[in-house]
Amino acid sequence: MDATHKFFCQNPELGNPLSSMGMQVSCILVISHFFNIVLKNVGQPGPIAQILAGLVLGPTGLSRIDIVRSTFFLQTTTNYYEVVSFFCRILFMFLFGLEADMHYARRNLRRVSLVACGGAVMGLIFGLSVSFLLYQQFGNGNDTAFFCMIVMLGVAYTGSPIVIVLAAELRIAASGIGRIAISSAIITEMGCLITYNFLLNLGSKTIPRGILLMLVTVVLVIINQYLTKWLNNRNRNQKYLKGPEVLLILALLLISSMIIEMEGSNSIIHCFLAGFMFPREGKTARTLVHKLSYSVYNFVLPVYFGYIGFQCNLSAFKTLTLAISIIILILLSIGSKLCGTLLVCRYLKMPTSEGIFIGFILNVRGYADLLFIGASSKSLISLNEDAYNVFMVSIVLNTIISGIIVASLKRAEEKLFENHDTALEFQDEEEEIRTLSCVYDPRQVSAMLALILALNGSRSWPSISHLLHLIELVKKIKSNELYHQKEDPEVSDDEEYGGNDVLEIQDALDTFTAETKILIRSKRTVSPFPCMYEDVCNDAEDLHAAVILLPFHKHQRIDGKMESGKEGMRTTNQKVLRHAPCSTGILVQRGLGMIPGFSQLITSETMQDVATLFFGGPDDREAIAWSIRMAKHPRIHLTVIRFLGSASSQSAQNIELAPLLEDKETLMSLSGEETVNDIDNTFMVDFYNRHVTSGRISYVEKYVDGGVESLAALRDIGTLYSLFIVGKGGRGHCSLTIGMSDWEECPELGTVGDVLASSDFETNGSVLVVQQHKHARRGLMEE
Repeated sequence: MDATHKFFCQNPELGNPLSSMGMQVSCILVISHFFNIVLKNVGQPGPIAQILAGLVLGPTGLSRIDIVRSTFFLQTTTNYYEVVSFFCRILFMFLFGLEADMHYARRNLRRVSLVACGGAVMGLIFGLSVSFLLYQQFGNGNDTAFFCMIVMLGVAYTGSPIVIVLAAELRIAASGIGRIAISSAIITEMGCLITYNFLLNLGSKTIPRGILLMLVTVVLVIINQYLTKWLNNRNRNQKYLKGPEVLLILALLLISSMIIEMEGSNSIIHCFLAGFMFPREGKTARTLVHKLSYSVYNFVLPVYFGYIGFQCNLSAFKTLTLAISIIILILLSIGSKLCGTLLVCRYLKMPTSEGIFIGFILNVRGYADLLFIGASSKSLISLNEDAYNVFMVSIVLNTIISGIIVASLKRAEEKLFENHDTALEFQDEEEEIRTLSCVYDPRQVSAMLALILALNGSRSWPSISHLLHLIELVKKIKSNELYHQKEDPEVSDDEEYGGNDVLEIQDALDTFTAETKILIRSKRTVSPFPCMYEDVCNDAEDLHAAVILLPFHKHQRIDGKMESGKEGMRTTNQKVLRHAPCSTGILVQRGLGMIPGFSQLITSETMQDVATLFFGGPDDREAIAWSIRMAKHPRIHLTVIRFLGSASSQSAQNIELAPLLEDKETLMSLSGEETVNDIDNTFMVDFYNRHVTSGRISYVEKYVDGGVESLAALRDIGTLYSLFIVGKGGRGHCSLTIGMSDWEECPELGTVGDVLASSDFETNGSVLVVQQHKHARRGLMEE
């Protein structure tokens, strides 16, 4: 709040302070980049390098040289730094709120709240124990209660920006541990800031200022709701908002933050809530994330982290007493977080290794610590230079030590952060499903969105969906283009890099979100076809996806025949199937014109009949696991059709499930054929008892003798369903498919999928060919 007053009330000479501040920022960026190059080779994340850069540039390093200090470090620069930090703080807290995973926080509110409270409460207890010792040493007649509360908040606090950046750089943000750590850090930080604001305004003005804070935030949220709706409907032929429209939103955020700060409160909570409650659908939120992400993560946060180290003076170790105080603060901070998180993890029955990792990552500090010991020393307590240095050094060393340990634990415990949900067969039905859907052009979007909607099941079904627009890099970028020109969406929308396809895809996503309330995060990747599969697999691994959805390289013509697209699409699909880190599905889209297709699931209210074909093997079991998710959708009627050898009808009595069937037209015989794997039988018995007996899913068995009869049976049902789901293969020597096709036109679809996708096969239904992740079963057995 002091920054706002200084911005309006002081009028010093602008030249030297601003140039000095610019030099500081430039030096922090340059030195941090150097440290980042060096430390990246040993696995250390960027924030550690940036804090070290601040240390090198600060009072401990270069500023000890008289000529450097007199040239770059003017006294008046501090005031401008506070003003700039105020604007930067607004931007990144608003962005963090905008990017926050609200659905995960809501579904796991109890877990993340307990983890956050465990570390914070233990921090308050440990901080209270040391606060009296520090008061005797640095109190100087201060109010004991205020001094102890500031120390307690400093020990209990967690810097959520550093946690978010650490998780992103270590590639654990999408993992279960990373999401718990990020959500817990945000809750801890918000709680400490609310307590700090209460202490700052303690007295008769506490309630009025609290009401003002809530009122300003509520008004801004309401304005954003209507403003976003108006901007989304304005200029529909644009993918992103224009610069003045973005400035309008940020200006409202800036004005409301200034009002709160000038009234004596802190605007961090206000900015985060404004972003957290900002409407996520449409081009407005997409534009804000696109515009803010690059500048915040590449310029604002590195300077902010560097400024933390810049204020640290290691001369606090000049006496044994001060050094002991620093060591005590560091040990108590680490101990409190570890004790709190380990106790909670034991209560929640989480592994001890996860509790240790979460404890260390929640021990990192941030910019709010500067508020606690900086602004508090001006309004609540009076700290001398030694006390200020002790607190600053403990903050910086806590963050550096915890960051190094977190990176080391990540390297040592890789299996702890691996994606174990790589196949839906082994995943609990109540767990969320993370999907990565890929499209090459707009005509593939409708069917892909219908499939996402189906996998989402009921409206309350947990699902996280990402859509990746794959764009072929057809030629090299001209050497005279600047980097920022390549990044600017208004410049890079030429035909080589998406053209109008990007606009059509974004419009389809916006319409889908408006109709279904399912948010799909989208991104683009531009690369040549030979290495495009690497982008798909890397994104799936980073997102911890359980499902990758790919479009078939052929598309249906008006006459119903299948026409091939670019050969590179087929090559990419084949490579993804070989290298995918999770289960994969290839969608063959059919149903054009007046023919009812599966893609009409989004707009039509009619029931969609879906058939899952089961011949046996892990891929077919995975196909049924996908189908079970789809069966929860209110407009999908699922029928599982199992193909068995005709000889098995003679031994149907081996499993006495006939009394369970009320439908006389359905014949149930789950064992008796020697060639059928025991795993398939066990799986189908469990499936039948859980889903068929309840009436949710229909079940039919067809007895065939060889591939010819299987093909005839498929032709009989070809026009009855809008979607066929089948496994790619993995059946071994299966007599049911031998001779089904004299040649395989598309081996990546498997024997049955190739027949269903053929132009010679008369069907109105789309086809989804599923391949189970080959290491999913092995990973489950290792656990």
